[in-house]
Amino acid sequence: MRPLFAAAGHQFFSPTYTGLGERAHLAHHEIDLTTHINDVAAVLDCEDLKDVTLLGHSYGGMVATGVADKSRRRIARIVYIDAFAPQDGQSLFDLLGPQGTEMMRGKAMGEGAGWRIPAVPMPPDTAPEDVAWATPRRRSQPIKTFEQKLRLTSREPPLPRAYLYAKRSGPGDTFRQFAERAKSDSSWKYYEMDASHNPHITCPQDLMATLTKIMAET
Repeated sequence: MRPLFAAAGHQFFSPTYTGLGERAHLAHHEIDLTTHINDVAAVLDCEDLKDVTLLGHSYGGMVATGVADKSRRRIARIVYIDAFAPQDGQSLFDLLGPQGTEMMRGKAMGEGAGWRIPAVPMPPDTAPEDVAWATPRRRSQPIKTFEQKLRLTSREPPLPRAYLYAKRSGPGDTFRQFAERAKSDSSWKYYEMDASHNPHITCPQDLMATLTKIMAET
């Protein structure tokens, strides 16, 4: 997505959460949701960014919600891309439900030394070359990031926000609940894509076109 944003004239920042990506060497069992919220908020502050369109994909919706609460004055709008959209006091596990939570806890105990959850499989329509590129870069995630309940402190009205639902979501269709909420709530703008869960990988040009539309309308 980086070259597409650059071609459209946008500055694009993609902060890496502590313990993941090139910061995987910093992983430890105490990393939680607050750690990742602070990671992103620190980039906004250190780069003195304003009028930001904050994108949250998948788990990143948990982080984006917390960042918007913490750094509200820097953000123009939030776009949830097939993402968790929590309310105050909710954790990712609360939103995932008991069956999904039990499965992920089992993976943590089996493969993650009790404190890490391995990356979930990529959607089946992902091109083989993209799977080959992404797989070595994907890391297990500390379980506390899924367990910690989000605490929101702002009492101001919600920022402009949009939900982009990928209609070909995987098993369980985890994100439909947030899509339905956004469709029925006038404080949200709602959009759909005929894509699986990772449109930034499987159809980046289409995602860029949709994001351009969202930024113009939200």
